[in-house]
Amino acid sequence: MLAALAMAATAASLIGEPGCQTRCGDVDIPYPFGIVTSNGGVNCSLPGFEISCARTGNGSAVAPVLAGTDIAVLNLSVMPRPQARVLLPVAWQCFNSTGDSTGKSYGTVRFNADGVYRISDTHNELFVLGCNTLMYTNSGPPGRYKYTFYTGCMTFCNDSGSAQDGKCAGVGCCHVDIPPGLTDNWMQFGSTSTWSHADQEFSPCDYGFIVERGYYSFKASDLTTMPVNQTMPLRLDWAIRSGGNSSSTSMSCAAAAKKNKPQYACVSDHSECVNSSNGPGYFCNCTQGYEGNPYIVNGCTNINECARPTEYPCHGVCRDTEGSYECKCRAGYQNDGNPKEQPCSPKFPLAAQLALGITLGISLLIVAILLTLMVIHKRRMNEYFRKNGGSALQKVESIKIFTKDELNKITKNNSEVLGQGGFGKVYKGTLEDSSMVAVKSSIEVNEERKEDFTNEVTIQSQMIHRNILKLVGCCLEVDVPMLVYEFAAKGSLQDVLHGDGTHSRLPIPLDLRLEIAIGSAEGLRYMHSFTNHTIRHGDVKPDNILIDDKWIPKISDFGLSKLLKVDNYIATMVIGCMSYIDPVFMKTGLLTQKSDVYSFGAVLLELITRKKIVYGKNSSLIIEFCRLYDKEGSGRAMFDEDIATEENIFILEQIGKLAIECLKDDVNDRPDMNEVAEQLVMLRRDMKYGKAQNKSPRQFEGIATSDSPRSFATDTTSSSAAISLPSATPSREFPDL
Repeated sequence: MLAALAMAATAASLIGEPGCQTRCGDVDIPYPFGIVTSNGGVNCSLPGFEISCARTGNGSAVAPVLAGTDIAVLNLSVMPRPQARVLLPVAWQCFNSTGDSTGKSYGTVRFNADGVYRISDTHNELFVLGCNTLMYTNSGPPGRYKYTFYTGCMTFCNDSGSAQDGKCAGVGCCHVDIPPGLTDNWMQFGSTSTWSHADQEFSPCDYGFIVERGYYSFKASDLTTMPVNQTMPLRLDWAIRSGGNSSSTSMSCAAAAKKNKPQYACVSDHSECVNSSNGPGYFCNCTQGYEGNPYIVNGCTNINECARPTEYPCHGVCRDTEGSYECKCRAGYQNDGNPKEQPCSPKFPLAAQLALGITLGISLLIVAILLTLMVIHKRRMNEYFRKNGGSALQKVESIKIFTKDELNKITKNNSEVLGQGGFGKVYKGTLEDSSMVAVKSSIEVNEERKEDFTNEVTIQSQMIHRNILKLVGCCLEVDVPMLVYEFAAKGSLQDVLHGDGTHSRLPIPLDLRLEIAIGSAEGLRYMHSFTNHTIRHGDVKPDNILIDDKWIPKISDFGLSKLLKVDNYIATMVIGCMSYIDPVFMKTGLLTQKSDVYSFGAVLLELITRKKIVYGKNSSLIIEFCRLYDKEGSGRAMFDEDIATEENIFILEQIGKLAIECLKDDVNDRPDMNEVAEQLVMLRRDMKYGKAQNKSPRQFEGIATSDSPRSFATDTTSSSAAISLPSATPSREFPDL
């Protein structure tokens, strides 16, 4: 044992040629690498593997660099994969405010003069940072083009808020894998004529670099703060290209083995030659059961497998052998197979075997019963999944399908109840990213309703708007589908205005109420103008307007509160509060977008009076306000006293008049949601710039203002409006490679 330990210690210290320095700073320098000028004329490295041991910038310590360069070496390895971990510079180009270039660097460094290195394609990736730019690298001899291959990617930004931390998929940041055979760090920039960099202070520079996979994570702040002299770590594969002389001919294992011993790099016993998978040449490994440095005589030494049970398992008694190990069951135990792979079992007498057999039989029966129950349960969940339209919904990329187990984990088995929804309780949940969600029951789905349900869920998942409650996903492995929505921390507008068991009646200033009205109107306007579909909410009321922690309103409970096909105006069933429902719909069953306008008018009255839709003993807010307005030409007597100040009266009167317009009996006399939203935005402007004082009442003409957040082309004779989006699209032309 002492002899074996001494041999192992000798082999561990034998990483370089005798008489050569094998460490620089904190980095080991194993042969075929060697430090230049070590011990005079001693040949301490193979050609191309020279290392300089240089002083750091402040001269306080030494650190290795590739000889003839200033490229810092972080680590060198010979087994199991020959690699060098180094720091290479980042390529960059910068621009001034007019879009003119102020400087650039291609990141070019000379680290591969002897051709022994290749940038590892398996351990590195290429990143491009910036806005409106294209960068790429290339390598290989000429072929159809100047180089064998080109690899890179393109980024784009719309404005300073486009890029997001951790998101590197083309907006401010992109990354791609690299192919094998890349021999340098040279990055090239696409033509600056494709997109202008003028007035792009949020991204004054573009950056391109190859970096060790998993090392870099994108931060939006890097677009403005990354220094131009930045370096990044990456891994270089290396291989023996020649036989130890100045020949530049690349050798394979077959060719190298024919050379004389001094020219063949795999000199240790128990070593083997491996052809490089990244470029020409070969490298050496110790054979199975051995480790060390195969480039040094006697560098490969036996592994004591018994000391490494994780790598070399043994379920019995382990004994090390040269190049391998033995594993046998200990006395009194047996194994019909291989104790390296399977545990040994005791040698039992017949009675013990019978008892064990009976026990195992009962256990197997229990397991079989449990498996049968699991299969039945799985079939039931699969049937629910099919019944609830899972085959169609799992093809929709914008919605996540949660399993029943995932949903139970999210809600902690429905441990926290938020409230009571139209079809059951609403539960609080937490996703894996710690974001909060609300989980609620949907309608019960059968074959007749399946298509309606899947259509509504699909449309909901595709409606992305800050004032529409986002549908995160659904669970279909239950009898009644469960829907997962984003969480609104402050509850509903009903709770905020009127309070309940968990909400106190807090003061709400007029400007905040106006913002809630504008956001709610914008959400309904978006629904009414959503793509080519005709979306009607059908149940607009304060209970269905949720408020998040930043007081942003979110329209909720739409689509699934009714069974209504998108091309059908007649609602066969609507579940909602009768006090908010359009009287025209009550008489005719005709549900249009003007029905939502009527309900929204009632919401406006609640916002400015802070009275419930039915208040007192049995007073109707709509009837009483309209009666007061007809009698006195003003709703001042019913305004909430908390906000009915002289400076607010003009705005309150205008909101009240707008509400009355929405509540007109004739649907043709009601404004659409475009006009409603625009009038509210104009009132916000008036309040913001102090124009509400001494101003005559404004007629509601439905004219868009410059304050409007987006332009709409409105047809008042139609039930929908088409959104006019910006048409500016960057050029798709690419520079010639």
